[in-house]
Amino acid sequence: MLKFLIKFLFFISLIVGIAAAVFLYDLYEDIKDDIDKVVNYSPKQSSQFFDKNGNLLANTFKDENREYVKYDDIPARVIESLIAIEDTQFFEHYGVNPDAISRAAIKNLQSGGYGEGASTLTQQLVKLLILTREKTIIRKVKEALLSLRLETILSKEEILERYLNHVYFGHGYYGVKTASKGYFKKELYELSLKEIAILVGLPRAPSFYDPTKNLQVSLARANQVITRLETLGWITQEQYVKAINETPIIYNQTLTQNSTAPYAVDYAIKELSNDFPDILSGGYKIYLTIDSKAQEIANEAIRTSYEESKKRDFNIRQGSKNQDDDKFTKELNAAMISIENSTGKIIAMVGGVDYNLSVFNRSTQSIRQAGSAIKPFLYQIALNEGFNPASQLFDIGRTYTYRENGVQKKWQPKNSGGNFQGIVSFRDSLTFSRNLSTLNLVTDVGIGTVTNELKRFGFKNVNPELSVALGAVNINMIEFSQAYSVLSNQGTQVKPYIVEQVIDKDGNITKFEPQTVEITTPEQTYLITSILKDVVDRGTGTRAKVAGLELAGKTGTTNENKDAWFCGYSPSIQTLVWFGNDDNTPMRRAEMGGTIAAPAFGYFYRKYLESHPEIPRTFTKPKDVYDGTFNGKSELFTDLSPLPDIDTQIIIETNESPDVMEF
Repeated sequence: MLKFLIKFLFFISLIVGIAAAVFLYDLYEDIKDDIDKVVNYSPKQSSQFFDKNGNLLANTFKDENREYVKYDDIPARVIESLIAIEDTQFFEHYGVNPDAISRAAIKNLQSGGYGEGASTLTQQLVKLLILTREKTIIRKVKEALLSLRLETILSKEEILERYLNHVYFGHGYYGVKTASKGYFKKELYELSLKEIAILVGLPRAPSFYDPTKNLQVSLARANQVITRLETLGWITQEQYVKAINETPIIYNQTLTQNSTAPYAVDYAIKELSNDFPDILSGGYKIYLTIDSKAQEIANEAIRTSYEESKKRDFNIRQGSKNQDDDKFTKELNAAMISIENSTGKIIAMVGGVDYNLSVFNRSTQSIRQAGSAIKPFLYQIALNEGFNPASQLFDIGRTYTYRENGVQKKWQPKNSGGNFQGIVSFRDSLTFSRNLSTLNLVTDVGIGTVTNELKRFGFKNVNPELSVALGAVNINMIEFSQAYSVLSNQGTQVKPYIVEQVIDKDGNITKFEPQTVEITTPEQTYLITSILKDVVDRGTGTRAKVAGLELAGKTGTTNENKDAWFCGYSPSIQTLVWFGNDDNTPMRRAEMGGTIAAPAFGYFYRKYLESHPEIPRTFTKPKDVYDGTFNGKSELFTDLSPLPDIDTQIIIETNESPDVMEF
């Protein structure tokens, strides 16, 4: 009977064992492929944006803010502290610690629940990457099976690297490197023992132990880590006392968007998104063309001019019946782009007065009318057609008739201020932005020629109508900057760009180079530059003047003061400034290109010169530009734009129709 009982029990045990083995085998077969998530670990990583000098501008991420760190770059003290508090026998076990499981099982039986855990770091990693956090026997069995298998594939160091990069440290920080920079503004190798203890104590309950929320609780947890290190003999008594008594400085920050160049970073992301779809979470290092110092100056320039405009509006309202009516400035906004003349590298970009109030980038997304800021191109076209800065233009009124929806209408353009001079030089016409002489110049050159040439400069959707002479052309600032580069870069157009290079997480580098196209010649554009210098020195743009630096530029104000521009350049840097209301309503009549945009332009160059005194100060005249005299005044000329014949006389005969001019 006894033998039968023994055989029966053996048989039952064998059946149970086989059943258990089959169950475990089937269970493992069901989950074994999931281990690839750990072996081929590829977490979401934050991408970092740097300026041209390598200064960090911003961290961007999608869902998880993580900066990856290799095992060899993790200090030994971080590893020791983590193992001391979480899994002391980590380097001895094979993924599961039987002793810890036994202790936990006894305590859980005594308490009647699952209060005590026994997970190794390997098991914790498996749970984080593969399984759920539910406390069930089946989940624990899966966890053990996968952990045992994982340790046959990965080394202990590889497991630790994955754990420390994946685990959540609270406050939006994923991975130990991100947490170190976030909480302490330090690299891992700079951390003190107490700071390390705070970090390794966080994963068990990151929200509860978050030092920005519960500092004393976090410090108490860190002291447990330090005490454990001392108990194990891994630190000296002196190190123990010093660490226990230390209270580190904790920073409450997001590690996300930097306030210096948010519009520039947004634009770079947009430009890269097609070629790098995971730009936000692929762990890229993106080096921009932005100069942080120039960017700060640009921000200040826009803000200063904006505040001055608001102040003018406030002062005007004080003398009116509606003192609280701020309709003229409540929608006021601005934009600025500065590029290197010769390369097109964007060194500063301001897309609005306040990014926190509006992320809409007016320097790249807004379409506005060019106004008189388009005139340098009209005059450049005329020069290329044989005109000279000394050429004489008619500055007289004309009435134009046209039909709109079957109705005949009249158009009587005027100069700013309403006056006219009869005859004005080509140079003075542009210097003082004379509308009537510009219209007559475009008529002489031919609207067809002007339209075609404007398209060659990069202007799109240009209608073959005379209104183009007064800037009735819609354009965004990035396109306008590209067009202006023809003038600032001596006839060769450069495409503005903002990304210098992209380095992926494997170290592969993608570089971006200038894109250029020759539009006209250096000598022809120098003639325009010499006139635009006059605009700044004695014309409509005198508020852009900077002592000790030659500047060339043009003001631009559209109908009803809806847009105010100043577009210009120094020998090395080109800058466009725009002000206007977001809802396209008129600004006050006092807010013109010369009064609101030009001061911002001048502010930028004055401060930029202070921080970059080495920049070229004067424009260089090409050898094929000659000095001459016309009507007793010195003037420049080229082979293509010779001086007018000194014997030429211009006679205006007035007929009954104001539209008829004979000469």
